[in-house]
Amino acid sequence: MTRTNLMAWAGGVLYLLAVGLLVGGAPRASGTVHGIGALLAASLLVGVVRRKPILALAMALFGSMAVVVGPPSSAGADVSASYQGQFLPYLAVDLVMGFIVATRTRRVSAVAAAASLAVQLLLVGGFAHGDSLTVNLVIALLAMAAAYTGGLLIRERREHAVELRAQEVAEAVTAERLRIARELHDMVAHSIGIIAIQAGVGSRVIRTQPEEAREALSAIEATSRETLSGLRRTLVALRQADPDAEVSGRAPLAPSPGLADIERLAAATAEAGVRVDVRRDGEQRPLPADIDLSAYRIVQEALTNVVRHAGTGHCRVRIEYEDENVSVEIIDDGRGAAADGPAHGFGIVGMRERVALLHGSLSAGPRPEGGFRVAARLPLPDAAGVAVEARG
Repeated sequence: MTRTNLMAWAGGVLYLLAVGLLVGGAPRASGTVHGIGALLAASLLVGVVRRKPILALAMALFGSMAVVVGPPSSAGADVSASYQGQFLPYLAVDLVMGFIVATRTRRVSAVAAAASLAVQLLLVGGFAHGDSLTVNLVIALLAMAAAYTGGLLIRERREHAVELRAQEVAEAVTAERLRIARELHDMVAHSIGIIAIQAGVGSRVIRTQPEEAREALSAIEATSRETLSGLRRTLVALRQADPDAEVSGRAPLAPSPGLADIERLAAATAEAGVRVDVRRDGEQRPLPADIDLSAYRIVQEALTNVVRHAGTGHCRVRIEYEDENVSVEIIDDGRGAAADGPAHGFGIVGMRERVALLHGSLSAGPRPEGGFRVAARLPLPDAAGVAVEARG
């Protein structure tokens, strides 16, 4: 168990202890004192809310119920006055419910809201009297409605952000396709036009002016070689995006690579003379296709730079699965060339573009103790959104 999780669970235990001390340790205190104390104690549940919001809701409901049905009225005070402020802890319950609405599925949100509403109405109806009954019922309903509405608004905002993110990825893919189309058009269409013109000239003068026909054929040969060279450069650049693609005419149909293929990549890098130590931290789980592919490509490009430029036989790769992010780190003990320097070409620039598309962060540069470090953090979509599929 990590330190953060330990602190979260400790906060939950302290909350229950605090409620128990309020109810059992100060039975003669007024209901308002108990209510305010329990409301303040609910701040201890923040860590549990982030990790187990349903459990946090249950704990908050339990603590609030303990304050309401506890023994404060046993001191002989007026029942109505005694319970006047003991419904305050349900404000914390409403906040937890709003968090669930914002981050969990609609079915889970509906069940949580229904359970919270039922418990609050039953306790308010059973323990409030006279005018306080109506006032507390109205306050409870308004507070729940406000929390539920706020959660829905946050949820819709996050879903809209996910949609915008998917749109940005689609626009980036479209822009790349247009760039390739323009490059092919500018290179091939122009060359084919020249070849067509020269072929026409040669066919007309081949019998009457053989020298001019020979010049036309020479121009066709030179233009064809230049065009083939340009096409080869373009195809090589495209195939470098997937080094496992076969050079033969058979197109690969395998799925896009991901972090699960890092060991295979490390083995291939070892054959090139650089031993790679791979370490994985956190709970390994399937990732959205675009994030999985981008993380793999970042590791791949970093290892390529190590092989070409670092001048070392060893490097380390660390992959960390977190609750809200996936992180990759590549460290070597080589020469440590400057970030974005000539030795790295467009490699780090491409990493930054990939990370920027996914709204992540990247750091790349020499280490003070020597060598080079590349570290990327890619945020994972929250539960309210859907995974963005990689397009190609």
